Amino acid sequence: MNWDDTAPPTAEDAAGAAADRLVAADADGEDTAVEAALRPKDLEEFVGQERVREQLDLVLKAARARGATADHVLLSGAPGLGKTTLSMIIAAEMGAPIRITSGPAIQHAGDLAAILSSLQEGEVLFLDEIHRMSRPAEEMLYMAMEDFRVDVIVGKGPGATAIPLELPPFTLVGATTRAGLLPPPLRDRFGFTGHMEFYAPAELQRVIHRSAGLLDVVIETEGAAEIAGRSRGTPRIANRLLRRVRDYAQVKADGVITREVASQALGVYEVDGRGLDRLDRAVLTALLKLFGGGPVGLSTLAVAVGEERETVEEVAEPFLVREGLLARTPRGRIATPAAWTHMGLVPPQQQAGGSGQQGLFGA
Repeated sequence: MNWDDTAPPTAEDAAGAAADRLVAADADGEDTAVEAALRPKDLEEFVGQERVREQLDLVLKAARARGATADHVLLSGAPGLGKTTLSMIIAAEMGAPIRITSGPAIQHAGDLAAILSSLQEGEVLFLDEIHRMSRPAEEMLYMAMEDFRVDVIVGKGPGATAIPLELPPFTLVGATTRAGLLPPPLRDRFGFTGHMEFYAPAELQRVIHRSAGLLDVVIETEGAAEIAGRSRGTPRIANRLLRRVRDYAQVKADGVITREVASQALGVYEVDGRGLDRLDRAVLTALLKLFGGGPVGLSTLAVAVGEERETVEEVAEPFLVREGLLARTPRGRIATPAAWTHMGLVPPQQQAGGSGQQGLFGA
C-alpha cells in the first residue's frame, strides 16, 4: 500500500461526482423515465445475456408447469446491464405483480416485515442493492425466504414476545453490484443465481437499433456501431448516448444518425472512440505526463486531476483497469503500454531508445 492511501472509499462518496457523466452506468432521473419505455417486456425481446436468459427461461417455465411460485433469484453484475429489467420480466412471465424496493431503504427489521406482510401470493419482490440491507432485516429475510414466515417482536426487554406471521409464497429477486458482500447464508437461499456480463459491441448494436425504433430515430448500421463502440459494454450508456446523438442529429444534421454524425456528436460530448470521457482522459494524462506512467499513489493522482480520491477510484479506475489502460500495483497506479498508445504519447524509455518495460513495471 502507498503512504498516501487512506481509508477505503464508499460508493456513496463518489455517486455525486459521477451523476453528471454521460458514460456513468448509474441511472439518473431522465434515464429512469426513458428506460421505462425502452425496457423489453419478455425474455424473447431481451437482448444479450444469452446464458442467464436461457437458464432463467427454464426456471420460469418449470415453475409455471408445476403451478408453483418461482424460486428466489439473485442477479449480480455492474450497473446498467439489465437486472431491474429482468426482474420485471420475471414478474411478467409468471403473471404476477411486482413490488420494487432497495436495500438502503430497509434499515430496520420492521421495515421489511411491513413489506413482506403485505405481499400477495406469487408476488415478485425486487430488492435492489440487496447487499446494503441492514443486518437485522437481513436475518429476518432468511426465515422469510426459506419458511415463508417471520417473527414479529412485540414489546421490549424481558416482556418482548415473538409473534409468528405466516407469509404467502412469493419470489424474491435480489440485485447486487457486489455479490461478494452478501453473507453466505443469504446467498445460499437463492434457488437461481445469474451473473450479468458486459455486452459485446454486436449486442449493443441490437439494443441501439431496437431503442432507435422505439424513439422513432432513423439510424444507419454504421452509426449504431459507432455508438456501440463507445458505450462501455453497457446498454444503459448506449441508450443515453443514442439520445444525445439524436439531439445532435436533429439540430446539426438532417435527423439521420450516420457514423460521421455519431462521431461528431460524441466528440462534442467528449466521449472518445474507446468510451473514455473527460475524467478518464484527465487521469491518464496526469499519470502519463506528470508521473511518467507511474507508479503513483491514488491520493497524489487525485490531487493532480483535481478530483476527490473516491471519485478517481470508484468512478474512473474500474473502466480504465477493465480496458487494460491502467493497473493497480502494491507500489501504486501505473499506465500500461496501451494507455500511451491511446493517448498518442511515447513512453520516456522509448524516446531514449529503451524498451520501456522496465520503467513501467519495475522488472
